[in-house]
Amino acid sequence: MERKPSVDVQTGMVPAAAPPRLSKSKFLSGLQCHKRLYLEIHQPALATPPDASIRAILEMGTEIGVLAQQRFPGGVLVKAGFRQREAAVAETAALLHDPAIPAIFEAAFEHHGVLVRVDILERVPNEDIGTASWRLIEVKSSTRLKDVHLDDLSIQTYVLLGAGMVLSAAAVMRINTGYVYAGGEIDLQALFSIDDVSQAVTERRGRVVERLAAMKALLVEPKPPAIEPDQHCHSPYECPFWAHCTREKSPRWIYHLPGKKDTVSRLVKQGVMTIDDIPDRTHLSDAQRKVKDNVEWISPELGSVLRTVQYPIHHLDVETVMLARPRFPATRPYQALPVQWSNHIELESGEVRHQEFLHDEASEPRRRWAEALIESVGEKGSIVVYSAYENAILRQLADDFPELRSALKSIVKRLWDLLPVIKSHYYHPSFNGSYSIKSVLPAVVPSLGYGDLAIQAGGHAAAEYYRMVFVETDWVERATIGESLLRYCARDTLAMVELRRVLKDKTTNGVID
Repeated sequence: MERKPSVDVQTGMVPAAAPPRLSKSKFLSGLQCHKRLYLEIHQPALATPPDASIRAILEMGTEIGVLAQQRFPGGVLVKAGFRQREAAVAETAALLHDPAIPAIFEAAFEHHGVLVRVDILERVPNEDIGTASWRLIEVKSSTRLKDVHLDDLSIQTYVLLGAGMVLSAAAVMRINTGYVYAGGEIDLQALFSIDDVSQAVTERRGRVVERLAAMKALLVEPKPPAIEPDQHCHSPYECPFWAHCTREKSPRWIYHLPGKKDTVSRLVKQGVMTIDDIPDRTHLSDAQRKVKDNVEWISPELGSVLRTVQYPIHHLDVETVMLARPRFPATRPYQALPVQWSNHIELESGEVRHQEFLHDEASEPRRRWAEALIESVGEKGSIVVYSAYENAILRQLADDFPELRSALKSIVKRLWDLLPVIKSHYYHPSFNGSYSIKSVLPAVVPSLGYGDLAIQAGGHAAAEYYRMVFVETDWVERATIGESLLRYCARDTLAMVELRRVLKDKTTNGVID
């Protein structure tokens, strides 16, 4: 049995006696930031737990991994869990010596204190050496090849070659968004693309020994390295220690300046650490200047712009789901499928009515969604939205359903986007440079927010929708999720109603600059 390192109950740290074993995920963490690696090993409790959106991405990756395995009939899964290091390595060794096994899933290898689990290891007959060589395949739910995938494979090939494996190739298996599902059994050959990246991985593998040595050296230090949070914290992934590392930063920390981060980097090199310390003559974008000035600003044109809407005024929000594995004919992987909408309708009398739609079953949602929306918005009145997303979804539907094209394009012509209106004509210090409705609403309408909702973000909504339709079997839980989705979408459209109302009042009572 593998022994777990003891933890100091006062510091929450693992005593730094010898470098802990590393894994490919820890190696990638170390490439992003040595401080992240140190905290993941010694103080993991300081990390912010993944939110619902991140958990949904991880679950989607698991689903794609299972689908990828099905592309290799006869392949065998290493059953030992990720914490069962010795058992997994031994089980892998036994499978390697069975010539009847064409592929191994989650094969485990260890070399010089680094353990890796390989998504797919495909046996490749090689008459030249009289035995089999192996193609190492890393499965990704992404749609394109990324640098981090090459780093991932560089550590895997380093370990496998060190363990005595003969590799014929290293490859990345990813989602092909050009695949159009025709119905019936999914075509796994078409769903996945496999990129041979052997040469690029070989080039990166040359730095693995040096990088591992640096990581192992820092892990025996008594405290984490002093690394300032910066752009690297968000690339290639969001660091879970961001909140910990920025907990003492000023709300006016220079990193909170919106826009291109090269401006931030240039200012930091000049010794500027807060937005208030930016020299007055510094060239800033309009958005950055508003954040620096830190005062409420209303343009003289805001009132006239707000009055361009026509009654009845519809306020529309759309929610979609993007399935890595397409489930409905004539759809593609990750295609945005509209499944829900909310419409708050303001009449000229001031009365506000609400209509909504939620496709709550595992069937093709688009036609029902579109027909219900066409009926709801009718033929008159502006349709207020808060992004260009609704426009894109409606245009795509018009292409997909020719019989609805005329009605959908008429709706597109009536769209009135509140987001660019606010960007051009209003700013509040509480925006902190963000024009997301989640930032704008509590600043402009403090009495209305999202904190009381079970679902508070679009990524969470999509994850919960997927769970409700494709996973959950308990009808009570399905109903609970459905109600939460309806409340979230309705809050977005009510938010637009209230934002327009308050902004109209400000043009009358506010200070116009």
